[in-house]
Amino acid sequence: MTLDDPTAVREQYATELNLKARQRLWENLEGENARLVLFRILSELQPRTVLEVGGGQGELAERMQSELGAAVTFVDQSTRMVELARGRGIADAQVGDVQALPFEDGRFDTVVAAWMLYHVKDIDRGLAEIARVLAPGGSLVAVTNSVRHLEELRTIFDTLMRGYEERFNSENGEATLRRHFAGVQRADANVVAVVHDRDVLEGYRRSLLYETRPLPDDLELPFRVHGRTTIFVATK
Repeated sequence: MTLDDPTAVREQYATELNLKARQRLWENLEGENARLVLFRILSELQPRTVLEVGGGQGELAERMQSELGAAVTFVDQSTRMVELARGRGIADAQVGDVQALPFEDGRFDTVVAAWMLYHVKDIDRGLAEIARVLAPGGSLVAVTNSVRHLEELRTIFDTLMRGYEERFNSENGEATLRRHFAGVQRADANVVAVVHDRDVLEGYRRSLLYETRPLPDDLELPFRVHGRTTIFVATK
């Protein structure tokens, strides 16, 4: 099983339950949540026409529309995620694939790809499509994680998703983006999640695409786990 396995990805995001289970891990943080850093960067960009690809439950799309006044188009491979986005008021939400975007050249001033490019089978094809639909001078805001993200959890689970080091991540993201964009900037958001409830860790484990070792019976709480995330801004 790999992060870019199309069948596994479809099953993973067929409903919102797996996403919600993983979001619980971040309820008690030391440091600034990556989502706050992301929204601050988006606010500074002042986007007017935005395409969000792989937007999940639509929370970010809703904020960009309501708080930034942007015209937001939303694309996700999951019918359920599109349904949730429409329920949040994103009228222009549709099922689609970043590797074959159904939009004309130069339509958007901003594309947002948050925690999804590591699922794209052909990353260069996906990035070429994003660059194509961006207007000259437009920006891709891409969020991903480090290969060291959640390393404490990966240690106790005794697993690492096969091939993760080759997927789009904090370490290789800049070099990958420079194949398609003129300029790339980055901001890192590192936090510590402090987990007091064993059920939160078990829920996270059960939400994953791949098999893991069970949680140790003697696992000490609170459990501290490092989140290491990068927000890239790539300019066309």
